[in-house]
Amino acid sequence: MRSPLLAACAASLLFGSVAQAQTIYPIDRAEMLVGARFDFKVEFAGPVDPAKVSVTLNGKDHSEVFRRPVVIVDGEDNRNQASLLLHDVTLNEPGTYKVRASDGTSTREITWTVYATGPRKAKNVILFIGDGMSPAHRVAARLLSKQIAEGKALGKLAIDDMPQMALVATAGMDSIITDSANSASAYATGHKSSVNAMGVYADRTADPFDDPRVENIASLVKRRLGMAVGIVTNTEIEDATPAAMIAHTRRRAEYDRIVEHFFAAQPDVILGGGLANFLPKGAPGAKRRDDKDYVAKFKDAGYAYATTGKQLASVVATRPNKLLGLFNLGNMDGALDRRFLKGGTVWKYPDQPDLTEQVSAALDVLSRNPAGFFLMVESGMIDKYTHLLDMERAVYDTIMLDNAVRLARDWAKARGDDTLILVVADHNHPISLIGTIDDDMAKAPDKPLRERVRVYADAGFPNYPAPDRQGYPARVDVSRRLAIFSASSPDYYETFRPKLDNPNDPTVAGDEKGAFKANDAYKNAPGAMFRLGNLSKLINASVHSGEDVILTAMGPGSERVRGSMDNTDVFRVMVEALGLGASDITGQINR
Repeated sequence: MRSPLLAACAASLLFGSVAQAQTIYPIDRAEMLVGARFDFKVEFAGPVDPAKVSVTLNGKDHSEVFRRPVVIVDGEDNRNQASLLLHDVTLNEPGTYKVRASDGTSTREITWTVYATGPRKAKNVILFIGDGMSPAHRVAARLLSKQIAEGKALGKLAIDDMPQMALVATAGMDSIITDSANSASAYATGHKSSVNAMGVYADRTADPFDDPRVENIASLVKRRLGMAVGIVTNTEIEDATPAAMIAHTRRRAEYDRIVEHFFAAQPDVILGGGLANFLPKGAPGAKRRDDKDYVAKFKDAGYAYATTGKQLASVVATRPNKLLGLFNLGNMDGALDRRFLKGGTVWKYPDQPDLTEQVSAALDVLSRNPAGFFLMVESGMIDKYTHLLDMERAVYDTIMLDNAVRLARDWAKARGDDTLILVVADHNHPISLIGTIDDDMAKAPDKPLRERVRVYADAGFPNYPAPDRQGYPARVDVSRRLAIFSASSPDYYETFRPKLDNPNDPTVAGDEKGAFKANDAYKNAPGAMFRLGNLSKLINASVHSGEDVILTAMGPGSERVRGSMDNTDVFRVMVEALGLGASDITGQINR
């Protein structure tokens, strides 16, 4: 027998489906830059009579507004449903647009805001993204790289030492918890998207590449202003954050096709890991499912190519116009492994460039474009290490991000401050710095695991050695370490000790299909304790959280960064600074 609660829920869902029979993309309350391209789609709940369909914008038929004939797709996705779809349309006048869609029986009305901008203020924009960078990461990076005495830090991080600051909300259109794809997509397009999606509104069709597209900033700056575009990361270049700058797909895992999107967009600088999906099937280390050689394709398109730090420096010295650097088959190794521990894949790729070297190379190439440039720089392993509860590695990569920001800030200052610099996380992790861990790693633990965690006055200060010139202490295995814990976890063995051989790997495949269990490799580590997780056994790592992230900014146009913002507002800050909706541009569009 159906419960009253389930019956009520079913009735509510049924009523909701009738009231909102049409789904319209872009969605209600979307804010769009004047003249930016987008796909317009109306999904009808079932088949329709074209003679009864009415789709209007501010009372005018959509075909008149978009200057396109009516296109209705019957049997969409081989189902008993219909849709209206127009590709690459624009709205060339700012204002409020009331969009009304009716199938003759039911009606849906939504509102869009189309905005223009003032004149151009910035020649260049550099967007730094610390993937998953939470306040605890920033504080820990400050403590290690600047140190602290009598409660005051002995210096400031470059990522914090900026005149403008805001809190940024990160929710996607389908969930309060975002992933890196749709959160980076919000920065790149100014539109909300769904988990795993970038550059599109995820519709009801099965094809991950036919969803309604929205134009991204990489396309806009090249199309409207002739600017150069650079994408720099230490993850795979096909990964969510870098891919969101250029790709359009609802499935972030489609690495082969995302490489094809990179080739179609042809950013002037592409630096990161992810070589495996550029190599043809059968080549050593290749992951492509076809025989296309994208390294060769990029070279034929005029890109200088580097696979090591030395090659990068050598290639940049030749002053190339286009640059491709792929320094690992997968993700690049983080600062702690490359500089000190030699874990991960450093044995295989001993000369991976630091993020600062990548940024320096990118600036050298991009700054030669007289029209300016847009550069996105991601310190992506902050997120990946935090997922694995490997806090030391995550903090060292936060320090690395700070060094890259300082380099860019000094570069911009020397030029006369013509560059907008933004530093932001795409989402948070539920981690907190709660004190210190009192534990001499030179000997076996002399007290129970939890008794080693010191809080309040007992926490004192950590005793990492003085940092080197780049802000890195030479050791993390000190006797009083930072205690950073996550509020989300799978089942795992807690040791409260940094992993000095390889990045942490808290889980392995479980006995049930699709499930995970604690990694027994840590079971017999000194003082190890089994921790029962608070996540489903179908999840193998810590997860993201929904708190606002911190945005700091400086340079022309940064005055818009203040108070509480939405992640889509970051896109607007950038396009306002670049004047991408200025009257001289929109006038040309309207003609």
